[in-house]
This record gives sequence, C-alpha cells and structure tokens, in this order.
Amino acid sequence: MKNFAFLILAIAALALGCEGGSSASFGSGNGLNISGTINGAGSMQVYFDKVGLNPASPNLVVLNTDADASGKYNLNVPGEQAPGLYRLRVGEQQVFLVLDGKESKIEISGDLANFNRFQYDIKGCDNCLGYRDMMQKLVAQQAQPADVQAFVENSPNPMAGVLVAIQAFGGNPAYIETHKKAKARLEATYPGNDYTKDYDNYITSLSQVRQPSGNGFTFYEEAERQPAPDIKLPNPGGKEYALSDLKGQVVLLDFWASWCRPCRMENPNVVKVYNNYKDKGFTVFSVSLDGIDSRMEQMLAGDPAKLNEARSNEVKKWKDAIAQDGLIWNTHVSDLKKWECAPARQYGVSSIPRTFMIDKEGRIAATGLRGEQVEETLKKLL
Repeated sequence: MKNFAFLILAIAALALGCEGGSSASFGSGNGLNISGTINGAGSMQVYFDKVGLNPASPNLVVLNTDADASGKYNLNVPGEQAPGLYRLRVGEQQVFLVLDGKESKIEISGDLANFNRFQYDIKGCDNCLGYRDMMQKLVAQQAQPADVQAFVENSPNPMAGVLVAIQAFGGNPAYIETHKKAKARLEATYPGNDYTKDYDNYITSLSQVRQPSGNGFTFYEEAERQPAPDIKLPNPGGKEYALSDLKGQVVLLDFWASWCRPCRMENPNVVKVYNNYKDKGFTVFSVSLDGIDSRMEQMLAGDPAKLNEARSNEVKKWKDAIAQDGLIWNTHVSDLKKWECAPARQYGVSSIPRTFMIDKEGRIAATGLRGEQVEETLKKLL
C-alpha cells in the first residue's frame, strides 16, 4: 500500500505526496481567505499547500504565514485557485481541503493535536465538511466499507470520494472496483486533469498488489525462509517486549499506526484471527509508527514542556487506538519515532499496514498479508 499520508496521510501519513519547497501560482481573481484560531499553534507557521495524488510529485506550497501567540492566523491567497486537493498544514498536523474553485472564505479552527483525527471546525467549504464527517466516522469505527462506497458514488465533488477511497482502503485490491467508480466520476467531471491521470496509474498499480514482489503478498517455502531480525522495544507503559521471545509460536508482525486509516480498517480482521487461533500457537507482535520524528523534535526543542506534551499526546493516541480496536494481545511496541522507526527501516517498511508472518522457528514465511491471506497462511504454518 502506498502511503498518501496523511497518509498518506499522511498522510507521510496522509501527505499525499512528497514534501517540496515549490510554490504554486494562480491566475487573477478575488482570491481565497483562510482564517481561524488553532489552539496549540501559537507562533507556529501555518501553510496552505496544493496536494497531488502522485507520491513522486512534490506538494506545492501556495502560501504560509505565522500564527499569533494565541494561534490565530489569516491567509489571503491571491488569485483564483484551481479545483483540487489542498491542505492546511501546521507542523505534523494537517487538514485536507477539497476545493471546487468557488470558495472565497474558509474558517478552520480547533485543537492542533486533534487535526489528524479529523476533529476540527470548518466553515465555508461544504465539500471539506462532507469529507471531514466521513473520516470522523471511520476514525470512530462507525462506518463500514459499504458506507465508504456510498460516499464515493454520491459525494457532490468526486475528488472528495477519491480522497476518502484512498485513505480508507489504501492499496487493498479487494476494493479496486470502488476506486474505478471514483475514477470514472472524477474523469467525467475533470477530463484530462492531472488528478485523473495519477489516479488511473494508482488503480493500475493495485492490480499488481498480489504479485510476489514489492509490498505485495509473498509466501516463502521452507528452503527460502530467512531469520526474522529481532525487535526489542517498550510498550506504552515502558515494559520491553522482544520478537525473539515469541519463538515457538506463529507470529504476525504488524507495522501500523493509530493515524493510518487502512491499518485501522484491517484491525478487525487481525482481531478475529487472533481470537480464533490464540490458543493454537498464534499471536501478534504490533509495531506502531506513532510518535514524532526528528524534524518535529527539533521544532519543539526550544520548548521542553511542549515537546513533552507532544510525546505524551502520541502515546495517548497509540493507547487509545489499541483500546478502541480491541487489540488485546500484550505485545505492542514502539520507539515513537514515526517513519524513523528503527525496526521499520530494518524490515524495509515504506508504507503501512505492512505485515510479516513469522514461523515457529523465527523465520519470515510470508510478507504483505491482508484480509483472508492472514488466516490462509496461518493454517499452513500451524
């Protein structure tokens, strides 16, 4: 699954593309005003970016400003912006915006720590509001795949449907038909648009997910299996767990994060398999990519209190996701360094969810397992 961080999301988590220092330009027009008050963003820089669907293309910085000490900000974007996907970005947090080019004044306010959980107030952009409401339901586990599919087919702006489909389903090929419907609506509304071309390439790549290469599913026969590198990290309470301690059981090594929508949507399947096989020699070792990276740590280095608060918030989001999704096994670990997570680098993890099935001898027996592949592979190894 390719990250559209926010992903993907950041969107890395849910930015939909790589960070870039380029700036976007717009034609003449009355412009767009974006303002509000963001609690926790006092004196921080606030960016307005144009976001692409192609991870190889940089996001474009349109405009930026400094919030005042109370977090109040005001962005006057000159000219007429093209319809597309944008975001308001403050540090690691971001709010995705689906604009049709007719907006003139948008107000976005809330607590900075909650932005990536889609908890913010927004006025002046109906498409943005519909997208936020759908993502809030997903975060709260109140939406099913059918609800996402309905949103994709019926959202007033097809770009909102595309964004939700990517963030909800990620690279799961089981939902490729939903992506095709979203692309058909997008193409009908914006023929020849770069978003349409990039999305078509994305959909084409999904048909290859099940191939034994890259991040797709691969099963290794006995003679091909290599020892799984050991991982030893603390859980949210500080107790250390090691992957090697689980030798003798079949282990699903699962790289995930609280902010990863596809991860959270896959969790019910992992829970089901765990409950069915936990007494038969199976368990899960979960490595979270929550936390803050070195860039954010440097930004907050001058304010130790704010840095400690940021770290505490990340631990809380991690713990809350474990509880909300019913991940009842004990082996949850993280170094809380987000994409700089040492085990993730060691295992070559560039997108999540990313899974590895470890056999009873501690060797990697399969990679890239999703959905039914988890149980099917487990049966072969027990």
